[in-house]
Amino acid sequence: MIYALKPVCKKDWKRKDGTSKIFIQYCRGTNQRVLIDTGMAIPPEYWNRKTGKVHNNLPSPFGDADDLNERLHKMLRIAEDIISFCLKHTRDNPLTYLKKTFIPDLDVSILEQRKEVSGNLDVYFQFDNYIESKKRRIAASTVHIYMEVKRYLQAFEKFRGRKITFKSFDVDFYHDFVDFMTFDYQSYRYTKTGSKGLKRNTMGKAIKHLRLFLKDRIRRKIISPIDLTEYKVFEEIADATYLTNYEIEEIYKLDLSLTPKLQTARDLLVLGCFTGLRFSDFSSIKPEDIRNGKLHIKQQKSDHWVVIPLRPVAHEILITKFKGQIPRTSNADFNGDIKKVYQVAGIDESIKFSYKKGNRDIEEVKPKYKWVTSHSCRRSFCTNEFLAGTPVELIMKISGHRSLKDFYRYIKVTPNQAAYQIEKIWKAREVMAPAHLVE
Repeated sequence: MIYALKPVCKKDWKRKDGTSKIFIQYCRGTNQRVLIDTGMAIPPEYWNRKTGKVHNNLPSPFGDADDLNERLHKMLRIAEDIISFCLKHTRDNPLTYLKKTFIPDLDVSILEQRKEVSGNLDVYFQFDNYIESKKRRIAASTVHIYMEVKRYLQAFEKFRGRKITFKSFDVDFYHDFVDFMTFDYQSYRYTKTGSKGLKRNTMGKAIKHLRLFLKDRIRRKIISPIDLTEYKVFEEIADATYLTNYEIEEIYKLDLSLTPKLQTARDLLVLGCFTGLRFSDFSSIKPEDIRNGKLHIKQQKSDHWVVIPLRPVAHEILITKFKGQIPRTSNADFNGDIKKVYQVAGIDESIKFSYKKGNRDIEEVKPKYKWVTSHSCRRSFCTNEFLAGTPVELIMKISGHRSLKDFYRYIKVTPNQAAYQIEKIWKAREVMAPAHLVE
């Protein structure tokens, strides 16, 4: 054995069940050693200290001795390979490296792959590696955000004519990058109109995810530490439209039989308004998600299960019209189609929204149908349920909001609607109060 590695199992480590764990001990000098848990345990009296093996007469409830010894032998080889790799390719302390790297069934070739990743300091190579490492643990929508951030960086690199490296990410880079996204970035969606610049919330998400990427590479010791204290994540309360219950009812009454595409979009729109789900969720409902008049679905973004009672209209759309199978459509196509549905329904009142661009307030006035998107369904559900008096905690169970602050910023309640709600509360209070307290 090349290194001071040996398996150990001691009587004074005995646990309540009468067994002691088997460890692999690595010694480096007289005062440096580390113990690696093999995940195996036996009664210590069946451990041979001289051979470092399990006795052949080990009782069967504790496993087969030959099998345990073979597994232990493989783990020793893995530990040797890890230490060898550490000494040849890293500057880490071998004891610390072994402790953090060892797992009983490690494929040592992975270490070479990690070396390749660590050795290639191209920003976009690292970004791709980071995205790939997270794909199984994050929603597809979050993967899309990371891809957008990469697109912004590549566009900024081209705009200023200098290659972006990990040494680029200083305070000046942050401010220049924000300015570029604010005034100069042109989305592929708006190449025909020539419109430039991103909204503050979009930029805030980009900075947030860029910072997460850089912190991950620092934590993995792929790059040197970077001062990211100036990388502020900003946001603003987004103006957005929603449908009232009356508008939803009028839209559902529309005769769109001559335009099947719009009819399908309309039904999806109403379904979204009555379930409060994101487009990615309500557009992927399957027949098995519908049980006992309720929708059981795992939300992709929040990764938690919700159970939503189906209103008669929602049930009719899902069961009678769609037969439990949602028609396939993209978010972009759906957004275009529901704008036409709104227009056909005559929902065209002028609405003014505002947003920040740099230090300027920008105002836009458009017909209501031009503001609608798939997200309006979810906002409509939350706002209408709130106005109907549904407890906020129950709405949040479906919407996935984690704080009351975020929820109240999300719903759209006009001053008139707020006054109406207060009047309802006062009237209910008067009915419940004793007669002598009512003036």
